Amino acid sequence: MDMGIAVQALDGVYGRSAAGVRTRLDHADNGGWNSVAEAETDREGRVQAWRGRRFERGLYRIVLDSDRYFVGLGLSAAYPEVALTFRMRAETDSYQIQVMLSPYSYSAYFGS
Repeated sequence: MDMGIAVQALDGVYGRSAAGVRTRLDHADNGGWNSVAEAETDREGRVQAWRGRRFERGLYRIVLDSDRYFVGLGLSAAYPEVALTFRMRAETDSYQIQVMLSPYSYSAYFGS
């Protein structure tokens, strides 16, 4: 795997990729968060734009707009957004993050 962050969102209701999920990457800075990248998942539920990209060391947060996604399917979500916080240990590291979304739960996988 190339350096960077590979993200994939999966739809736990219909058992398919979650296409069209707005996704934001934030970096921790002085006790707050700065947005460093935004993307939308493709047909396979993947964010391709962050692969092969260098990110500086530190704390990051991926925020998925689950509310907009489920409203688009005619459903409401208990979690309007799903935020996953992780630590980038080196600029050359690679991470794979998968999130299974459903209106009332979510689960995440984190690998490197």
